[in-house]
Amino acid sequence: MVKLAAKCILAGDPAVGKTALAQIFRSDGAHFQKNYTLTTGVDLVVKTVPVPDTGDSVELFIFDSAGKELFSEMLDKLWESPNVLCLVYDVTNEQSFANCSKWLEKARSQIPGTSLPGVLVGNKTDLAGRRTVDSAQAREWALGQGLECFETSVKEMENYEAPFHCLAKQFHHLYREKVEVFHALV
Repeated sequence: MVKLAAKCILAGDPAVGKTALAQIFRSDGAHFQKNYTLTTGVDLVVKTVPVPDTGDSVELFIFDSAGKELFSEMLDKLWESPNVLCLVYDVTNEQSFANCSKWLEKARSQIPGTSLPGVLVGNKTDLAGRRTVDSAQAREWALGQGLECFETSVKEMENYEAPFHCLAKQFHHLYREKVEVFHALV
């Protein structure tokens, strides 16, 4: 049984639900605050995620960062050497989806020459009547970027665990690949 640790960056525009997603994941669905204040720096959420069919687990260190440009210099330090990325947008806000490419580019610039596994999460699906970002469009963009795609409603506690379980699995897979390469060299 192996316990791995992975640095996960939670990125996206302000008010897309990054903090709510991290908090509800940490509390196993027991803690949804109706009112959030905008994150003004970085909050750290830590949770261990079992990797199915392995007996192994990944401890995710989730860096929930402010979505404002104002904090971008600070982000450079805090986002140093990420292992996985959770990119969040609001399905009712076209601009938050459009800005995902900017957030992805910023995250990938932290580890040039290395692939950064990740997920794209469309949040606030409970606001279906106000949806402006089509699921198929988001999925197509995500796949083009090498990201897995999920939709969730943190408010309704729907599918909030799946993105993090996917990230843990992706990180574990990379770890196993590196171990195999190492064993091939020995």
